[in-house]
This record gives sequence, structure tokens and C-alpha cells, in this order.
Amino acid sequence: MRHPELLIPAGDLETLKIAVMYGADAVYVGGELFSLRAKAKNFTIGDLKEGVAFAHAHGVRVYIAFNIFAFNGEIVAARDYLYKLREVMPDAFIVSDLSLFMMIKEILPEVEIHVSTQWNNTNYETFLFWYELGARKVVVARELSIEEIRQIRAYIPDDMQIECFIHGAMCIAYSGKCQLSSCFTGRDSNHGACTHPCRWKFALYEACGSPGEKKQISDDYAYFMNSKDLCMIEHIPDLIQAGVDSFKIEGRMKTVLYVATVARTYRMALDAYMRDPNSYKELTTQLLEEISKGTYRDYTTGFFYGEPNHDAQIYDNNVYVKNYTYLGYVEAITKEGYAVITQRNKFYVGDTIEVMKPDGRNLVVTVKAIYDENMNLMESCPHPKQCLFLDLGEPLSEYDVLRKQDE
Repeated sequence: MRHPELLIPAGDLETLKIAVMYGADAVYVGGELFSLRAKAKNFTIGDLKEGVAFAHAHGVRVYIAFNIFAFNGEIVAARDYLYKLREVMPDAFIVSDLSLFMMIKEILPEVEIHVSTQWNNTNYETFLFWYELGARKVVVARELSIEEIRQIRAYIPDDMQIECFIHGAMCIAYSGKCQLSSCFTGRDSNHGACTHPCRWKFALYEACGSPGEKKQISDDYAYFMNSKDLCMIEHIPDLIQAGVDSFKIEGRMKTVLYVATVARTYRMALDAYMRDPNSYKELTTQLLEEISKGTYRDYTTGFFYGEPNHDAQIYDNNVYVKNYTYLGYVEAITKEGYAVITQRNKFYVGDTIEVMKPDGRNLVVTVKAIYDENMNLMESCPHPKQCLFLDLGEPLSEYDVLRKQDE
């Protein structure tokens, strides 16, 4: 049986560390240039060095997304940036552009190259093409079914890996190739600057009667391009049996709470199945409940079981479901036993909050005391990003994530 890797997104150094501690086998990140998530915080060269060192110290791989489609004016800058990335030495690059693929082979020949879903990898001949060029991992197009992935596995070499998105936001466009953002705002989705017009509210009209006459369609369809989020937490066996080698989670612009939630939950799911398929079956209800504690739009299985049709869309809103608020994570423990956090959202002394442990446990605790950096006692902290010292009445550990259930 193939043992899939769990590949988790990280938009900055903080989320990389949380992804590593909460169960990632590998993380993928973007540098400051040539990534399709330009609005994410992304990583400086110094951040990349620190992130790679941290991940490697915990046995986790790091892949750098280098996945724009380059124009003539970007070729020299791309080459210069790759020479800078020699200082980082990631485990792999994720690419879409054939020119960048060849450039990486020239400048960093010792680093693996993975082919992005942006290339529309929909058949085994495409996989074989990339294999001949030296790629050993290819991300399948999101439009493929489980059966189509199984067929690809049957035709490609055993040492070629199939990577597959299994969770996160879905795009209305074919494998992400969209021009809506460019047309409406001048910001190019294929250069990482998408404004997500597919999530906007539109006024829809239909022609009727005489030429030029029209009437507005019900607001029930005002968000007609808005997709549900992908979630395959209940279908791990199908993915493994189809031959998927890397389970990829979407979300380089998502929060620490999202990253901790999806990494830990899919880690539990994969480990349970590999240990005993029956134990995984017994866990599915708990896993779905846990994965839903992160922010999400209603879930769908996308194209995995055939054309999703209307089942994959949300027509009447573009709002995330949000059941928990992120409070911060434990950055250190003082000698007095206080948990040091940088506050991300407001909470009070006396509040009941939940501590997410990387090992899968959730501790329900009461905030007994809050202190500021000068150890002044506080009832709450009105200022986001302030450093706090917390007495929670439980022994905590570094990287524990704190969250509060929304009322």
C-alpha cells in the first residue's frame, strides 16, 4: 500500500511552524516573487532559510511555489531569484511554466521539480511527458474523478508520484486559469493577484418580450459562481486506493487556526487508516466534526465522483461558516508556568476557551488570569497583537493553539 504524504500550506513563518507541529509531512510556501499567492505574507529569503531549517529539524520537507506563467520581462528576474534561492535549498519547486522548469534544472539541478495543477494535468500522457523531462511528482487537475486518477496511476512509472488537492477552496475556472480578475480589476490571477470575482454578488437579468426588455432574476442566484469548499476527509480510502501519493490542502492565505485544524485532522485520518482501516471508519464522524471547527464554505467532493453540477455551488451568499475564533498560540512557557501568546482576538478573564494540542487532544480550560508584558493584571486585552501571559490552570506546551467557540 502506498503511504501518502500530507502536504500543508503555509503563508508565513508562523503558519509553517504550526503546520510542521500539527502533522505535516511537507509544507508548501511562496517566496516574495513568482508565486500565485501574491497577497499572502509570503517568505523573505531569511524566512525561507529559517523555515527550511525548522522543518528539516522535524523531518518535514519544504516546497517553494514558483508557479506563475512568466512573461518576457520576468525571465531575467526569475533567473536572478533562483540564484538567491540556492542559499535556501528547498526540497522541491512547484512550477507551471516550462521555461521556469528548465531554468530550475539548470540552476538548482539537485532540487526536485513538481508540476502544478495550473498545467492542466488531465491524462497519463501528460504525466509521461513530465517524467521524461525529469519531474517525479505532478499535481492532477482538480477536474478529474477518482477513476481517472486510478487510470493515470496504472499507466505511469511506479516511482512517479501523483499529488492531489483534497481540501480547501475551489476555483470556478478550469484548473485555476481565470481572467475574471484581470477583466474586472486589472489584477491578474495568473500572477498571484486574484480578487476572487467568483465570490462576488451579481445582479442577473434575463431577456424577455421586446428587444432590450429584461427582468432581474431572483437574488437566490446572485452568487452563481461561488463554489463550496472541497473536503475529502470521509473518503481517504478511495484516494489511497486510486494511487494518490500526496494529499494537498489549499490555503496559503488562511489563518493559523485553519492550518492547525486541517493538518491535525487529516493527520489523524491518514494515520488511523494506515494503522487499521476499520479504526478510520469508526472515526469519520469525529473527523468531520473536527474539520468543521475551521472556517469553511459548505463542503463538496468536487469532481471526484463525477460532474458536481449544482451540488458544488452556493448561490445565495459568499459567507464562511465560522464556529471558532482564533486567539493565538503558545509561543513560550515562563518559569512560572504562564503561557505566552500574541493575542489575535479579544477574550476575557473567566472565559471558557479550548486548547488544541498537536497530538489530537482538545482541552477545555478557563482563563484564570491575563497579564500584560509588565505583568500587570488585566481583565481583557483590547489591543490585537499584544503579548499576553495567561494562567489557564493547565500545563500547556509550546505551539498549543488557543480558540474560543463562537456564541
